[in-house]
This record gives sequence, C-alpha cells and structure tokens, in this order.
Amino acid sequence: MSIRTERVAELIQRELGNIFQKELPRNGTLTTIVAVKITPDLGIARIYLSILGAKELAQSMLGHIKKESKFFRKELASKIRNQFRQMPELEFYLDDVAEKASRIEELLKIANAQPKSTDGAAEQAKC
Repeated sequence: MSIRTERVAELIQRELGNIFQKELPRNGTLTTIVAVKITPDLGIARIYLSILGAKELAQSMLGHIKKESKFFRKELASKIRNQFRQMPELEFYLDDVAEKASRIEELLKIANAQPKSTDGAAEQAKC
C-alpha cells in the first residue's frame, strides 16, 4: 500500500470507530475495527471487524452492519467530506484471526500434553 492509501485507511478506521461507538446497538457484543484496506483507486474500503460475544450475536451484528452500510458511509462522508472527492464504498468482513489463533494454541497445548512416544527405546531394541 502506498502512503496515501495507508493514511486514508487510518482515517477511515478512526472515524468509523467513533461512529460505531455512537450508533451500534449495545446487545452484548463488542465490535472493533481490526483493519481497513483500501483499493489503489480509493474506490473500495474493505473493513475487517472483530466481534466479541456469542457466535449468533456476532453474526447478527455483522448482518446489521452490512445492512446499514449506506448509513455508515453517509455518516463517514459527513465527517471527512473535505478530504475526498468521492467516498469509497464500504465492504464489511468478519475477521476471525483471533478465534483461529486461539484454536491453534489450544491444539498445540493438547499436542504437547500427550505423552512422548518411546522412539528412542524402539531404536535401542533394534540394535
């Protein structure tokens, strides 16, 4: 990413985070913007969200955010309209990297907890 697209991504992440704090319903989930990636032509902003809470609530929150994406785009445009000719389209994705990392960590703990095989004893028996 170029310096300009990085700055635009940071600006969108910061301002959209403020909008989410004010506008999203408080239903037991915590929604965080993990990353924003902008296409080189600044036409599309891909927003990756981390939604903590029950799996069903997280899916319903993501559905709500996607449904209201035009509202969020309008609110974002009102806050940063002086810095863009045209506001990028907003695409929202669920970022489940943290869940995958915790699952891998859990599997590693299980693998390390299993007793070691006696490969050394088997090799000694062959001699």
